[in-house]
Amino acid sequence: MLKPLSLLLSTIIREGDLSVVDPDGKLHRFGDGRGAPVRIETADRRFEWHPLLDPEMAAGEGYMSGRLRVTQGTVYDFIALTMKNVASRPFPAYAQVLAIARNWIRPLAQFNPARRAKRNVRHHYDIDPRIYDLFLDPDRQYSCAYFADPSMSLAEPQAAKKRHVAAKLRLEPGNRVLDIGSGWGGLALYIARAAGADVTGITLSEEQIRLARERTKSTGEAPERTPRFELRDYRAVEGPFDRIVSVGMFEHVGLPHYGTFFATVARLLAPGGTALLHTIGRTDRPAGTNPFIARYIFPGGYIPALSEIMKAVEASGLIVSDVEVLRLHYAETLLAWRRRFLANRMAAVAIAGEEFCRMWEFYLAGSEAAFRFQNFVVFQVQLIRKIDTLPVTRDYMGTTETALPLAMPDTDRPQGIAAGR
Repeated sequence: MLKPLSLLLSTIIREGDLSVVDPDGKLHRFGDGRGAPVRIETADRRFEWHPLLDPEMAAGEGYMSGRLRVTQGTVYDFIALTMKNVASRPFPAYAQVLAIARNWIRPLAQFNPARRAKRNVRHHYDIDPRIYDLFLDPDRQYSCAYFADPSMSLAEPQAAKKRHVAAKLRLEPGNRVLDIGSGWGGLALYIARAAGADVTGITLSEEQIRLARERTKSTGEAPERTPRFELRDYRAVEGPFDRIVSVGMFEHVGLPHYGTFFATVARLLAPGGTALLHTIGRTDRPAGTNPFIARYIFPGGYIPALSEIMKAVEASGLIVSDVEVLRLHYAETLLAWRRRFLANRMAAVAIAGEEFCRMWEFYLAGSEAAFRFQNFVVFQVQLIRKIDTLPVTRDYMGTTETALPLAMPDTDRPQGIAAGR
């Protein structure tokens, strides 16, 4: 093993039991030997230089290409062991140069005008749709679920998430509702049927809107209880709307566009209206996007600190009426997705190939570990335009949530998605 790499690993890995087999077959051990052992193998000397030059990118690209193999434990175990150590003992200063540079240029990296935003969405959401069948719940909810108990199956906490969101909107029959980033349509269908609302969902993904529109045809509902889905950028929407909701889309907006996003919400929201933003966030100070995620998974994506969100909200004139922080719910969601993906791995390889599956497995494992060890949470931010729009206590949220159905028949399985997955 290269001496600089050995020095880097000895500096970082102080706890746990990590073994590294180098290209010559020699075994090197790091950590205090406690906990479940993890063993990795590196394929060649050239790869060993990669962690020295770009430690945040090296593991992901190495695992994806097969040049880094986990031979004892799982890739999640390896990532978790590393993240737990880095949380208390960051990379040495010489290894942080790229991270600092990425942090400085993050506004440029997240510059997402309409055309680029659509291209970024296509990169992730317009892949072969069968991939999503393999790990999401039957409703294809691709955001943080709401776990009352970690032992719950995936479909129930995803249904609970939709109900939790709907309760905070305090919906009334006939409300005009805008769903920004409506995905495959599950939340819009739920709101339309459970509350009798007039819902418009928008997305930039052609695959998502195709399936969402197919679902509206299969429900048999009256037109007034059937959502409309449009392929449209949020900046091009005309209002007003009584309620606006956005779940799992804000991460794609891009830091330079936060002001535009909230100014648009303020413009579209009726004076007595309510909006709810559900987004991944970080509890520490702002930082750049993980380079592996930015290059291979979510180009243009960014996880904001709450301070960055609030600065833009304040400038828009909107009023923050409630903030909830969901801790570890996304970690449990990602664990469920990862287990389902691995259970269907052979099918995934047949659809997209081995390299894609390694990339996706690293993405799911790394994201789960980040929510357990790297200060990632989910923020639900409720917004209003008038100070007296909502009751002055939060009691109505629980009351409304209890009154709403957990799920609606015929809206929780898109056409073509196999039951039981």
